[in-house]
Amino acid sequence: MKMIEYVKLILEKVSFERELFEKELKKGLKLLSFKEIRELRKWCYERFGSIYRGILNRTFRKTQVTVSV
Repeated sequence: MKMIEYVKLILEKVSFERELFEKELKKGLKLLSFKEIRELRKWCYERFGSIYRGILNRTFRKTQVTVSV
């Protein structure tokens, strides 16, 4: 199983709880390449954008700054 698939699986399993979702998303991003992060970002917004848009915006905005530096 690719790491991105593992991160998606974990996010699906913890999506019932806001704080846990945010924690696992941040942990998962540390394990992925830039290309995988872009793929995960798209998937997250499609799958969880309606319920966790604030978390996604905040987390992926920080990731873009970190990766681009």
